[in-house]
Amino acid sequence: MLTIKVSDLKTAELQNYLQYAIAPRPICFVSTIDKNGNVNLSPFSFFNMFSTNPPICIFSPARRVRDNTTKHSLENVLEVPECVINIVNYDMVQQTSLASVEYPKGTNEFIKAGFTELASELVKPPRVAESPVQMECVVKEVISLGNEAGAGNLVLAEIKLIHIQEHILDESGKIDQEKIDLVARLGGDWYCRVTSENLFKVEKPVRTIGIGVDSIPSSIKNSEILTGNNLGQLGNLEALPTDKEIEEFQFDPELRQILNATIGDSRNRQRELHQYAKALLEKGKVADAWKVLLG
Repeated sequence: MLTIKVSDLKTAELQNYLQYAIAPRPICFVSTIDKNGNVNLSPFSFFNMFSTNPPICIFSPARRVRDNTTKHSLENVLEVPECVINIVNYDMVQQTSLASVEYPKGTNEFIKAGFTELASELVKPPRVAESPVQMECVVKEVISLGNEAGAGNLVLAEIKLIHIQEHILDESGKIDQEKIDLVARLGGDWYCRVTSENLFKVEKPVRTIGIGVDSIPSSIKNSEILTGNNLGQLGNLEALPTDKEIEEFQFDPELRQILNATIGDSRNRQRELHQYAKALLEKGKVADAWKVLLG
């Protein structure tokens, strides 16, 4: 394993390692305005939500690594403590990247990147009409993390109003994760796209207390077939199947086929059973996988 002492790296080298490793990062497209009414639009992947009550997002206009200068977005929110956080999706990612060009102060990136200004209702900076979700925010605080090149400036933005394009909503009026078509930032020139093909669900252990991986029998925990993810699924079950449930599952056709084909061959039987349990886990059938493993 490569071990790196941070103090031995130049800032640009450290930035490269961190941006490739800490990814994907959501992208916010922030519109701000200065005291003279000049609008600025800039994307940030040093961004996320950090509180729901109050609803707080943080983005960080870091000092430029090459010359330690500050960004117009930072200068603007210090003059006019308001902003709009516009969420970026695939349909606007190329234009968003174009808006990251370091144009001279006073340049309107809405015009340069070909976006449409939409008047906000509560704050002075305009919204990006093309964005699927636009959040009008009041800047509560700006926290400087240092004065050296690469140092971040945490802009704590409290969300006051949310605008959502209706075409990304599902039947219940909630945002459909497949329809919003989000993109995220990786290292270098790399991005990723959140499509229905690469989406998956992991059941949250919020309503029950899972038995934990430490409660799994060693013969299962040390399986040559089951992965760490599989063990996590097994450990997330609140209680093991009852003896009656295990007995009833013995009539499962595929399980019967494995048992009949491996009579007298205990090692091969265990391998086949673990493979079947793994297939069930991949379908989300955790209780059935336990019945196979315990039968």
